[in-house]
Amino acid sequence: MTTDHATVWGNCLQTIRKNVNQQSFKTWFEPIKPVSLKQNALTIQVPNKFFYEWLEEHYVKLLKTTIRRELGDRGRLEYQILTKGNGTKNGSNGANRSSAPNGNGANKNGYGPGTVDTGAIENPFVIPGIRKMKVDPHLNPNYLFDNYIEGDCNRLARSAGVAIAQKPGATSFNPLVIFGEVGLGKTHLAHAIGNEVRKRFPNKNVLYVSSEEFTNQIIESIKNNAVNNFVNFYQLIEVLIVDDIQFLANKQKTQEIFFHIFNQLHQNGKQIIMTSDRPPKDMDGMEERLLSRFKWGLSADLQAPDLETRMAILEAKMNQEGVELPSSVTEFICYNIQNNIRELEGVLVSLIAQSSLNRQEIDIDLAKRVIRNFVKQINKEITVEYIQKLVAEHFSLPVDKLQGKTRKRQVVIARQLSMYLAKNLTDKSLKAIGQNFGGRDHSTVIYSCRTVSDLMETDVIFKDTVSELEKKIKLSLHDL
Repeated sequence: MTTDHATVWGNCLQTIRKNVNQQSFKTWFEPIKPVSLKQNALTIQVPNKFFYEWLEEHYVKLLKTTIRRELGDRGRLEYQILTKGNGTKNGSNGANRSSAPNGNGANKNGYGPGTVDTGAIENPFVIPGIRKMKVDPHLNPNYLFDNYIEGDCNRLARSAGVAIAQKPGATSFNPLVIFGEVGLGKTHLAHAIGNEVRKRFPNKNVLYVSSEEFTNQIIESIKNNAVNNFVNFYQLIEVLIVDDIQFLANKQKTQEIFFHIFNQLHQNGKQIIMTSDRPPKDMDGMEERLLSRFKWGLSADLQAPDLETRMAILEAKMNQEGVELPSSVTEFICYNIQNNIRELEGVLVSLIAQSSLNRQEIDIDLAKRVIRNFVKQINKEITVEYIQKLVAEHFSLPVDKLQGKTRKRQVVIARQLSMYLAKNLTDKSLKAIGQNFGGRDHSTVIYSCRTVSDLMETDVIFKDTVSELEKKIKLSLHDL
């Protein structure tokens, strides 16, 4: 029996990788660190209580089976939860929440934490001279959890958002930083949290503000010598949502004021939510003391949605608009719009408009014309080169690796899969296919096809990958 904890956990990960998809493995298993192995108990360290609870709820059977395979029937798994003070807490109890540092005294600039006189505070969102202390949340009522489709690409962020909405300021996700590329749903999720809080807690002051608007308010408050009133107003907010926080970069005064607002809200148990196009560690031009505070809670990334999630998003939008598209059209759209949910919805709106104005049925031909406004190129025919390109993109490899001689496992699998698809989806001879892979002979192609077939019988995840790529390639048969 192996007695090294790192080796045992490494063996476990090999099994787990075969039974979950790539995104889930990256999100929920890669961050785990093996700590010790005593008798039949393997101790692993997880980042927080939420992480532990998620594993117990969704992967307990897989973990139990895997551990017993490595350690025998008496094998068991124990958790060590990383706390915010960089210490750990063992067992299944929740991690301790660390108190915010830096004390409670007013700062030298005169607008730090202190007593708030609500009768003398000005609201920066209203015209000067008009008294209105009932805060307008500036939330979009259409952005809700109900129409925010969950997938592997956003499950962590969405789950954290739901937890926050149920107990704003009382979870370990404070602050919550939601980051990802443009068009992946950061703003939608932030609004959904705010709307759910207002639904559950009507008396709480919730406020959404873009970083640009926040900066403009600070400029006005400085011009009017009203910085104290500005800060005091924000100290009344119980759930503060700041969109595109990265735009505060290199704005020293704005960062300084936001730093003190952040401290006061956090110390008083108020919830802070921020969105960004990058994780805190990559925010250049931001003060280190701010970045350290951004890292106190949870940074949750949004990935590009997979095909199934894109299909679900498009279908939800179709239901909302009261339209129905042929399945071939929805698949065609989702295969060609891959990285931007806004573009996905934009294609649908454009299709509906074109169909209504021109009284034309929505079909593949119309979808092609509309999509040309959103993507630069839609492939015309299936070729070996096109198959190599798609497979290389899926495995995040350069195409020339498939044609080279490297024997790295990931490259070999991608190369063999490309040959398998080329044999099944093109009319090329085995010899011609081999020539496209660095001059390999027909026997290599036969061996590769047999290897892929065997893998598909034993690895469900791999089989799904092959099916998805095969379907994606077939859709390109629609000639443009």
